[in-house]
Amino acid sequence: MAAITAGLVKELRDKTGAGMMDCKSALTETNGDVEAAIDWLRKKGLAKAAKKAGRVAAEGLVAVESSGHYAAAVEVNAETDFVARNPDFQAFVREVAKVALNTDGSLEAVAAAKFPGEDVTVADRLTALIATIGENMTLRRSVKLTVSKGVIASYVHGAVVEGQGRIGVLVALESEGDVEKLSTLGRQIAMHVAALNPLALDASGIDEATIAREKAILLEKHQGKPANVQDKIAESGMKSFFKENTLLDQPFVHDGSKSVSQVLKEAEGQVGAPVKLTAFVRYALGEGIEKEETDFAAEVAAAAGQS
Repeated sequence: MAAITAGLVKELRDKTGAGMMDCKSALTETNGDVEAAIDWLRKKGLAKAAKKAGRVAAEGLVAVESSGHYAAAVEVNAETDFVARNPDFQAFVREVAKVALNTDGSLEAVAAAKFPGEDVTVADRLTALIATIGENMTLRRSVKLTVSKGVIASYVHGAVVEGQGRIGVLVALESEGDVEKLSTLGRQIAMHVAALNPLALDASGIDEATIAREKAILLEKHQGKPANVQDKIAESGMKSFFKENTLLDQPFVHDGSKSVSQVLKEAEGQVGAPVKLTAFVRYALGEGIEKEETDFAAEVAAAAGQS
């Protein structure tokens, strides 16, 4: 058997863009024959998927899945919004959300888990789907929330199909109260989260770098004033910042005269027990991904000129 050297692996990787371990496996299977290894990778869909890996994938779907005291949210990206309406893609995203529900919810655990009904991992199934649909796709993020008692409510905004859309929200409410009424309350809060996009549950959840940046901006605006005046302005400004950006302090989107924390307290009478909002998750499709600016008309003209 031919020796599978690092140089040989690099050569195959440069030609196909496939992963290092995939290249090594391909060379092992083909006794070091690079051309045969290229064919092996193509048959597995690995070379085709790798060639697309550099293209920006900022569309796709966010999905939520819940079961009792557990709920999960995932984001799977593709290059175009057309894919979000592809039944095969939707089915894949749905199954990935179910997988997340049955793991610890981490991205690594979901990717490595067995895909339902098939003898492959989620990551392998995604590679095959890339080859079938013909677009770069990524399993971008995944999370799981748990409550010991109470409910985890969910809301999907811009739904394409049930449980899948452009924004997915989970809200965890710990309580021994009426589950049905808790679910209604949780859904209202989830809608609030979708609309106002809070940074954290309360002030303690906002990272120090963000707080420092906001204080610096406030002080910059009032340069030249006495230090004690600046301190008071910064203190007042940060109170406003926390009110606008922390979930419990935000004015409730369904009734602006009350904060979310006040709504929770008032709901305890109807629910029949204390209610504590312990966590929330908000996934907005493609947030934070730098999208490529393209001139679609120029692309069409260029394609026409090549035909």
